[in-house]
Amino acid sequence: MGIRKRETTTFVSIVLSCFVLLASVVGCGTLATKPDTDEGKKDANISEKKGGTITVAIGSEPDTLDVHKSTALSTEGVALNLGGALLYRDPQTNEVKPHLAESYSISEDGKTWTFRIRQGVTFHDGTLLTAQAYKRTFERAMSPEIAPKGVGMVLGIIKSIKTPDDQTLILELNEPSATLLTYFTSASWMQPLSVDAVQKFGDQYGRNPVGVGPWKIDSWKSGDSITLIQNDAYRWAPPFFKNQGPPRPDKLVLKLIRNPQTAVAALESGTIDIADLPAKDAKKFKNNNRFTVLEQTKRGLGLFVELNLNNEILQDKNVRKALQMAVKKEAIVQSHLQGEGIVADGPLPANLFGYDQSIAQYAYKYNPEEAVKLLEEAGWKLNAQGIREKAGKPLQLELLSMEVWSQPAQLMQGMFKAIGVDVKIITLEGSAVDQLTAAGTFDLALDGYVADDPDILFPFMHSTQIGGMNRSAIHDKTIDSLLEKGQVTMKSDDRAKIYEDLQKRAVEEAFWIPIYTEKRFVVVNNRVQGLMLDPSGLKLYQDVWVK
Repeated sequence: MGIRKRETTTFVSIVLSCFVLLASVVGCGTLATKPDTDEGKKDANISEKKGGTITVAIGSEPDTLDVHKSTALSTEGVALNLGGALLYRDPQTNEVKPHLAESYSISEDGKTWTFRIRQGVTFHDGTLLTAQAYKRTFERAMSPEIAPKGVGMVLGIIKSIKTPDDQTLILELNEPSATLLTYFTSASWMQPLSVDAVQKFGDQYGRNPVGVGPWKIDSWKSGDSITLIQNDAYRWAPPFFKNQGPPRPDKLVLKLIRNPQTAVAALESGTIDIADLPAKDAKKFKNNNRFTVLEQTKRGLGLFVELNLNNEILQDKNVRKALQMAVKKEAIVQSHLQGEGIVADGPLPANLFGYDQSIAQYAYKYNPEEAVKLLEEAGWKLNAQGIREKAGKPLQLELLSMEVWSQPAQLMQGMFKAIGVDVKIITLEGSAVDQLTAAGTFDLALDGYVADDPDILFPFMHSTQIGGMNRSAIHDKTIDSLLEKGQVTMKSDDRAKIYEDLQKRAVEEAFWIPIYTEKRFVVVNNRVQGLMLDPSGLKLYQDVWVK
């Protein structure tokens, strides 16, 4: 199953299937490079220096750096630098290859997975990485009290873990998995943890994480910044990186800047070196020779609305359909994204495996007249204030949002008002939104995700995930069955058909209001060289150096 990852705070794509290097994405299997300008030719003659500090803006603070207890993109973006993965995906061939496992094999029935753990790898606290460390890491993630909070959802398919010696890790699965191999390429969620550190820090481990990655945590100033320092013992980078040793910069400062305009000012003043910006702000830097703008189409939904089916009003499918038809998505894309986005028709984006190419034929379209008709049929009549009511109860809903989505929230508020639905916007920090949605104390909530596999929908929509990542409380036998089949079906054509059927069902039932898929824009000061992005937009600093 997938791990959730919200775009702004945050959820999970598993990474390393194709990359961007200081330029636009050109497709899997290739690395895009900076244009060969005179400036670039000069840069080529500059040695890749060691030392210096890179400061990167982050839009949201992690809720924790304990990767077993979070699904936030803000957590993943930091944790990626602290950990490593059993496997990696070759950016040239798209083939999964060994990394922290020096070799691996899978039995013919797909249920026995054997990994030979690489020797000589150490945690930040100096302890050796062994098969037992992986066993204890996975068992912790799978424990009943922790599993619903994060990566344990993925590992639940494991029946038993054996470690006959320090280097041999054997996983016995309950059934074959079409997705687990990809998940084991995640250096964030699937990284091994120092069990000694987990025991030492207890509940505070999330503030004091210890991994095997190229960076280690130096300090965390709540509400301000997280500072990482190089792990000078690091000698086990994935082979596609040029730099196989410790990071070249001394420090990586992740500076909390929630407001894009503040980030723009910080870039211009030189206070920060790197920032993700909305399209309208990134445009200002495209013709500035001090900066390079990286562009990437995100794999996932940049924005959608979760509807809480525990709300009596939203249990009526006609109401859910009416809300769908009230939203003019094109207007949101034009206004909020400067046109740099694609209207979403369903729960999967067009650039993800399993997307139904025919979805536009059956997806709900903007049709406020039909929306009004559906509400009338459901018994919701306009009162003197222009708000619909039934049995004396007004049609009022609350919409949870974050600052980055203030404009789309306000636009939707007006669109809902036009059909007689009174929506109040509640703008909170990402962690607060997570808390409320996890508790089910919401009506509507804005969300987004990035992913490499359609199995991302399992935590969002399977009934076993209610109380976990299934914030909408979707309990649909057809959806459950399709999601389960998608996890174990190995033939790609058959698996694609499963997700096409799932999209038809999810759209028909109007469980979500999908809004758009968007582009990502990362602005980089040219004093920083060698930055790479993975397909979900996570920044890879292994080859970075400061001029």
